Amino acid sequence: MATRAATPWGPADLVEELTVPQQAGTKRFASKVQLLETPKGERLVRFSYAGAGGGTRGPVTLRERDIGRLKAALAKRPALAQALGMEV
Repeated sequence: MATRAATPWGPADLVEELTVPQQAGTKRFASKVQLLETPKGERLVRFSYAGAGGGTRGPVTLRERDIGRLKAALAKRPALAQALGMEV
């Protein structure tokens, strides 16, 4: 597991990571969620996936304050909030 990550806000250290193994037919891949922290102490959450050959694809990084915005926006999207287990 890499301990550093490049983000739009500069480098960040990996604090925690979880991996969810998945399969679609014969294709195997994994979704990842990482908690990162910048040198200034700002926390970031990054979602990505990796194919069977490795390599991270499609990383999307949210700042902690963006998570707050996500929660607020989910208040107007109850079905999506429920699917994410984030009912408000």
